[in-house]
Amino acid sequence: VVDADGRRIPFGALYRRQKAVVVFVRNFLCYTCKEYVEDLAKVPRSYLQEANVRLIVIGQSSYHHIKPFCSLTGYTHEMYVDPQREIYKILGMKRGEGNGTSVKSPHVKSSMLLGSIRSMWRAMTGPAFDFQGDPAQQGGTLILGPGNQAHFLHHDRNRMDHVPINSVLQLAGVKTVNFTNRPQIIDI
Repeated sequence: VVDADGRRIPFGALYRRQKAVVVFVRNFLCYTCKEYVEDLAKVPRSYLQEANVRLIVIGQSSYHHIKPFCSLTGYTHEMYVDPQREIYKILGMKRGEGNGTSVKSPHVKSSMLLGSIRSMWRAMTGPAFDFQGDPAQQGGTLILGPGNQAHFLHHDRNRMDHVPINSVLQLAGVKTVNFTNRPQIIDI
């Protein structure tokens, strides 16, 4: 993988010494990925530190897109890219939309029409219609490490098939997060 400064890092080094939640996104222009990463950004660093878990997002564009995408989503945890999609292929991440299975990510707030328009606008206003990765590539979520331990693997079947973040956090031993914008009501 490649970091935001263009340095190459072996994928295995990301989870060699500690457990890691690794989220592969479709591409940085995908509205569903953007909204999912916006919710990943809400995971407090203290929750991850208490559980000794890393939170990592991997995209499949040039490393030049990492900082702008982090800025757009508010994501401050680790982010890398796999520009040739080598790891996507090794892990068997799918290309194309899966068959008619209807799934709805709890982290996607935009309608398909509005989200698609926003993605297209970002593509058109970006440099030379750079789609920031293969638009047919699907992502997935893994919990790996320490060492060669694999605890969880989910291949996204389509753009909405994200694993609910709290489910992944629970599986990794991390406290869950309230993703609703509504204030919690406490009965006394």
